[in-house]
Amino acid sequence: MNDSSPVPESLSPILASTLYGPEGRGRAVEVTQLSDALKAEDSLLWVGLREPPASLLDAIVAQLGLAADVGQDMAANHRVPKVMDYGQAVLLVAMTVEVRGTDGLPAFGETQLLIGPNYLITLRRGAVASHSALRQRLESRPDQLAQGSAFVATELLDLLIDRYNLANDMFERAVEPMEQALILRGLEKLKVRKLYQLRRDFQRMHNAIAPLGEVCRRLSHREFAPIKAAARPLFSDLADRVYRVDRLLDNLGEGLTFAFEAGMLIEQSKQTETTRRLAAWAAILAVPTAIAGIYGMNFEYMPELQWKYGYLAILGLMGTICGTLFYKFRQAKWL
Repeated sequence: MNDSSPVPESLSPILASTLYGPEGRGRAVEVTQLSDALKAEDSLLWVGLREPPASLLDAIVAQLGLAADVGQDMAANHRVPKVMDYGQAVLLVAMTVEVRGTDGLPAFGETQLLIGPNYLITLRRGAVASHSALRQRLESRPDQLAQGSAFVATELLDLLIDRYNLANDMFERAVEPMEQALILRGLEKLKVRKLYQLRRDFQRMHNAIAPLGEVCRRLSHREFAPIKAAARPLFSDLADRVYRVDRLLDNLGEGLTFAFEAGMLIEQSKQTETTRRLAAWAAILAVPTAIAGIYGMNFEYMPELQWKYGYLAILGLMGTICGTLFYKFRQAKWL
């Protein structure tokens, strides 16, 4: 069976179990017969799994003649890309970054590639997008399948990197409105929460993607038994692609940092302006408060207390002083 089988993915963890011969034609193989299928000459066994139980992984590993700890490593959840060498097989772990919905926010998953001399086991956890299109393309090119499991693994990694670029583009579209809003209006309660979520997702994207470049670089420079020398330059090219995507992410991170700093400066400017306004009005209102307080002390002898126009004169004096202060503060742009 293959990825285009009518059986829904949710009903079976086995998405594909196909043996490809020299001519590129594939035939379905039961997981209980993998050891017999591996005896075929000039063939490639490709098994695709999605959210498999540990018991199934143990059975497949036993059919491949590998140690039990390989199944344990495949059953474990990994947080960062890595490569594990078992001698006759290599387990490559990559993180998937996909965009779900219309909000442009990334979703994270895991893809494992167990590369053997004539077999490839692919395992997906949390990843939604399938490999069926890639499988169909390779099936139409028997010469590419004939290059072996390491070549197919590079094609799968190339597909993951394409999805990294797509996720980066969608994430950038989500970041740009946030940057504009922060620069125009400063920090707001809802904007701060959204910005925190974006920065957290950015950090997760960086942690999921950046280490894959080092993994590909190791595969291109070190000698691993199941990886032919002709496939190593392909891993080197993949490492360069990962580094380019990571640089794009760095630019996004710098944009988020700039937007946050700009929002903080705008918020501080607003607070400073409010403080100035309050200080200016406090100074203006202090004048009538002080004069009224003095004349409210009820002493018998006070300046102009018995004068017929004393009340009007004091009101005029307070108005003059307050008007002068208001004019000066407006000149200083405090009001």
